[in-house]
Amino acid sequence: MKRNAMKLRNLTLTLALMTAYAGASQAQSLAQLYEAAKGHDASYKSARSQFDASLARAEQARALLRPSANLGGNLSKSDVENLVNPAASRQPQSRNLSLNGSQPLYRPGNQASYEQGMKQVGLAEAQLKIAEQELIVRLSQAYFDVLTAQESLNFVKAQKSAVSEQLAAAKRNFEVGTSTITDTREAQARFDLVTAQEIAAENDLRVKRGILADTVGMTEVKPQPLTAGANIDRLQTGSVQSWISQSMEENGNITQARIALEVARLEIQKAQAAEKPTLDLTASYGMARFSNGTAVQVNNNTATIGLAFNMPLYTGQASQNRIRETVALEEKARNDLEAAQRNVAQTTRTAFFGVESGLSQIKALQAAELSSQSALDANKLGYQVGVRINIDVLNSQSQLFQTKRDLTKARHDVLVGQLRLRQAAGVLKADDIKNLDGLLRP
Repeated sequence: MKRNAMKLRNLTLTLALMTAYAGASQAQSLAQLYEAAKGHDASYKSARSQFDASLARAEQARALLRPSANLGGNLSKSDVENLVNPAASRQPQSRNLSLNGSQPLYRPGNQASYEQGMKQVGLAEAQLKIAEQELIVRLSQAYFDVLTAQESLNFVKAQKSAVSEQLAAAKRNFEVGTSTITDTREAQARFDLVTAQEIAAENDLRVKRGILADTVGMTEVKPQPLTAGANIDRLQTGSVQSWISQSMEENGNITQARIALEVARLEIQKAQAAEKPTLDLTASYGMARFSNGTAVQVNNNTATIGLAFNMPLYTGQASQNRIRETVALEEKARNDLEAAQRNVAQTTRTAFFGVESGLSQIKALQAAELSSQSALDANKLGYQVGVRINIDVLNSQSQLFQTKRDLTKARHDVLVGQLRLRQAAGVLKADDIKNLDGLLRP
């Protein structure tokens, strides 16, 4: 039985190690890394905490309109010593217990503070939305940066292999006397250059992977690559003006600025309330017990209900200057809203034209890739029949692989650009991450 138990434990450990190894070697989708990033990213978690704090602050503002009550009491005992007549010495005691409550009836400043607290919830929601969208874009940028760096390294290695073959061919031709030493040296120089590019590409991939790992809080990240036939021409219909109009309604920065303006207006109401009267309903109940240490005792129970009225008469110009201050701050908030609208419109316009330009660039690079491949084939054939030299073939190879790298980067940039456009319009959501996963190869 012990031997079987030992075998079972060994089998369990082996399966666990196999599962862990498989999980570490398996490529992660963008949605999987996004879920990991939400639990790790400090900026997003900070916005989430701020949202929770704003909910609590709103409840504090609501309390300004609710009744308040407090319970108080005291107990005291004295020792009075009569030096002339020690028999007259005594130890008086006093006990008091009171319950006090009040209900605001007319406090315009409290009402304005309550409305500000409710606005803070909307402000926190906008901030959380902005943080979530920024995380999506930042993660997607890091994700596709890794894919771009990986593809660049693959193209450099392929170019190195092609140049190596060309170098070997140049050496053979020189040995048999069909080419000059110049061809060999040109091929060797290009091989050394590609080797240096390979080192730089490996380092760039290492850095990009580190950035992605830091974003999601994982030590091993392996993004799923983009499928070769992925249809990334998915720019939503509509003109640039329609996107700008949508951003004016949905963009989180504009929402924040709009709420800030509303809060500034309520701040004016609070400042004006300092010059208005206040009225509270008050009630109290108290019990007093007193003993002078002899036979004399006093017991009192007192219940009181009434109205407390207060009318500010003179505040040393403090309230008047506070009103001037809040009016100026409201004007500032209005200008901030206008500036936010202009910035968002410009950002949306730039993102829209960036995606359009990227899609056009992809089509041009696809045509250039075919042309570069044809040029390379023609130069190889010309080199074999002696009408082209080795440098022509090397240049054609370099142009083809550079075009492939540019095309890969352009495809990735368009995908991130579409996310940035939706972010500028304020409609970027986690579902957009899932849509991108459909373009990735598991």
